[in-house]
Amino acid sequence: MDHTYETLRVRVAHGVAFVSIDNPPINLLDTALVADLDRFATEVAADDAIRVIVLDSADSEFFIAHGDMRLIVDPDALARFVEGPGAGLHGRFRALPQVTIAKITGRVRGGGNEFLFALDMRFAARDAAWFGYPEVSLGIFPGGGGTQYLPRLGGRARALEAVLGADLFDADTAERYGWINRALPAAELDHYVDRLATRIASYPPEAVAAARRAVDAASLPIEEGSKVEAELLWPVFTGATAIERTAAALAAGAQTRDGELDLERVLEVGVGAASA
Repeated sequence: MDHTYETLRVRVAHGVAFVSIDNPPINLLDTALVADLDRFATEVAADDAIRVIVLDSADSEFFIAHGDMRLIVDPDALARFVEGPGAGLHGRFRALPQVTIAKITGRVRGGGNEFLFALDMRFAARDAAWFGYPEVSLGIFPGGGGTQYLPRLGGRARALEAVLGADLFDADTAERYGWINRALPAAELDHYVDRLATRIASYPPEAVAAARRAVDAASLPIEEGSKVEAELLWPVFTGATAIERTAAALAAGAQTRDGELDLERVLEVGVGAASA
């Protein structure tokens, strides 16, 4: 994969692609950033060596400021956007085979939030990250999926508060509203997210992929979702990888009293060593 982009900084380590958005002066979601995100999505989708993607910002005051307001006042700019990759960008990120995680500091408004919602997980720095939807104050509304994502995450009333109030929300409130997974102290954000990403990247990719598909099936009626879950589980449950790793877990102390008191370490050390 080509790591050279105009508005992104990309490095890869231990199966994780760390992507920093770097589009001065405010990380505007403009033509240049959309083009780079689109190209990155296309290239990374074909890279089996990358299992997890972590996106953050090179600017501590802005994650993504918002979509380019010139689309409202410039018909030619709007026409170019509609014809370009911007309209389908969120869908392409949702469809990536890799697990996608956002590590948020700074402000993220409007279309920046909708990009975040296309990712699997979102974590933010407490007292250093803020979220908002200013669209209604401009005479429009969040049409890039905001009115669809927010009610599903936090309910209708909270979505209306955010969309109609057009105000800024801190990370703790965003966590309570389901906007993000959790708010963490700024000094702990990197360690937590990077450790999570590296752990996920170390696990069997077929199990990670099946688990994601099963969780996505929760949007179906329970009977249908449970059927999808069962269909996904059986091949990995009876597969060679699960048998090998479970045998290693039992040998390392799983299902003993001492082992179960610290099972996560047993699995990390015992199973990790056996599968290395």
